Amino acid sequence: MSIYKNYSADEIDHLFSQFLMNKWSYSKVTQFARNEKAFEMLYIYNEKSKQSATTIAGQAYHHALEKYFTAKQVIKPEHVEDKTVKTLSLPELERFAYDYLDDVPGNSWKLQKTTPTVSACITKATDIVTKLLKNFYKEREIYEDDIEEILFVEVITEEFITVNGVDIPLPCSARLDLGIRTKSGKNVIVDHKSKEKYTDVEVLKLTGGIQAITYVNSFESLTGHKVDEVWYMENKHVENKDKSPQIIRFAIEIDDDTRRLYEALLYEPLKRMLEAINNPDYIYLINDSDNMVDKAELYDFWAKTQIAEIGDFDIDPDKVELVEKRLKKIKDSSIAVKSPTVIRNYRKNAAQFIKYDLSTTDMNTKQKIEHVLRGFNAIVTVEHEFSGYSSNTYLLDVSAGVTISSIKKYGLDLANALNVSNVRFSENLVLHQGKSFLSIDFSKKRERNLIFDLKDLKDLKIPFGRNNFEDVIVWDLNNPSTPHVLVGGATGGGKSNMILCTVDFLLAAGVDDIIIFDPKYEFLDFAAKGIRVVNEMDEIELEMAILVEEMNLRKTNGNKKLKVVIIDEFADIFDQTKKTKQLGKTVEGNLKILTQTGRSLGFRVLAATQRPSTKVITGDAKVNFPVQICFRVNKVVDSKVVLDEAGAECLAGHGDGLLKSPEYHETVRFQAYFKP
Repeated sequence: MSIYKNYSADEIDHLFSQFLMNKWSYSKVTQFARNEKAFEMLYIYNEKSKQSATTIAGQAYHHALEKYFTAKQVIKPEHVEDKTVKTLSLPELERFAYDYLDDVPGNSWKLQKTTPTVSACITKATDIVTKLLKNFYKEREIYEDDIEEILFVEVITEEFITVNGVDIPLPCSARLDLGIRTKSGKNVIVDHKSKEKYTDVEVLKLTGGIQAITYVNSFESLTGHKVDEVWYMENKHVENKDKSPQIIRFAIEIDDDTRRLYEALLYEPLKRMLEAINNPDYIYLINDSDNMVDKAELYDFWAKTQIAEIGDFDIDPDKVELVEKRLKKIKDSSIAVKSPTVIRNYRKNAAQFIKYDLSTTDMNTKQKIEHVLRGFNAIVTVEHEFSGYSSNTYLLDVSAGVTISSIKKYGLDLANALNVSNVRFSENLVLHQGKSFLSIDFSKKRERNLIFDLKDLKDLKIPFGRNNFEDVIVWDLNNPSTPHVLVGGATGGGKSNMILCTVDFLLAAGVDDIIIFDPKYEFLDFAAKGIRVVNEMDEIELEMAILVEEMNLRKTNGNKKLKVVIIDEFADIFDQTKKTKQLGKTVEGNLKILTQTGRSLGFRVLAATQRPSTKVITGDAKVNFPVQICFRVNKVVDSKVVLDEAGAECLAGHGDGLLKSPEYHETVRFQAYFKP
């Protein structure tokens, strides 16, 4: 057992303080052996490289297989009769993989000649992972025929281990895909690999053996259980011409001889890597023959270390002091022989070779938008820029002969260039200063709040917030086209705060007949201002019935005094009261009557929920709410339920919202008020 496993927390901290990183892995060792400068970039300065479609497809394949074997796993096989072991279907596996691809940020894809756009990357990755999963599902017996028990699925170890008889002073991190016990009683670690072509057997014996001994030592140190074999399951997504199986299994037997051999092979590069990260003055060399690294990206990193400050890198907090000393020495020695201007010019020249990566250029946002779209023969000019609270808006003048649809399909490419998760195009053209423009906006880190201000209130036009053009966005209570408002949004989106501000604007406008249905007890303070606040479900049900009776009475007495009904979390109210029959109508039924008929009798309704779904917001229900607001939601489908369009899933939260209303010809992105 490694002596370091017995170290106290203080001793561990002191040990780690001597190294530029706190753990090692097989991938770090191989990267150091192949290209030291790339190792420095990736693992010391944490300058993450973009990933190809093929690489990300492999990650999605691993993710789907993790779900498959987790569903098959039985913790206690002796009680298997009491357990349900599920075999996921191929469509289920594909959905896990596709969801994984959907969650990859646009700026994480590596754009290349064969995949020059993010959409092309996604298409290629989807095609590859689909083939991999079909191969797996067709040939999964190569896994399952030998399995007696699944020991673990997707385990990450971080253990001090001994290599070649030497206790290594940093823990080894290893991600183990699958552990099984075979029908012959062997303990086996299984590694899934996605391939375009199979690895040469002789190469796999060498590199696979070194990787295997890393896995074995880590797992044995963690569990104390001996590993007998390591299997590499190579799934080739390019179809074999001879129609032979696409998945092959290469097994490495872990006996005493192989342990000694592979530990000796691992120890030499591991020892050199540890010596390097223990020496802050070590010079990491560039291997120009390394075809697995983007050379322009690597040389740009080298230039960045010559002139950048420590804050320009994403350094592990506990390593900042060590790296900062190293960075200062690099800059001092560099500036002594070449000026910063020369280095900056070098970066610009290096960036020319990074054809599809705009993050290293000196372009501003306006130039990046124009440059990306012109690369796809979509000639536009950014005529106007507007800095909002949670987002920025850009108005594009589209040249003659360029179709709007051809521009919109490059949204992810723009997001990639701008280093944001997504951009949002306007559904219709935006009129500004008498001219039509295509509008795009995207979220940003909020630098200011829109503070509640009664100056924005005009008559009975109740302000909701401001758009990026600083126009006040309102709910006009006198407009017969906008009587009722539907509000959706997940927790943290800003829904409740908007309702609070709206009620205060209503009071300031002289609206004195307000009732709030508040099952979550968020608006109790308004009771002190003369507002009827109803919290209990049975009272809510009764009061809704009374409102309908009042509405029916108004048909005969001619009373049309303004009455505003606020319903918070109506989805919860519907769920908990919809089966009660004593009053003849459910809350849901009474609300429908109130919104259909009450608009001409002075009733105005604002209904909100954080659980928008088609079960509670049906097409019939939504037609009664001509004003629709959606704050940030978790899924595209939630945005579509509220607004009939995507977009709210990309919002920044905290009052960043989208509004559809007959008052406006286009869906409006706005910032809701904040009341300190």
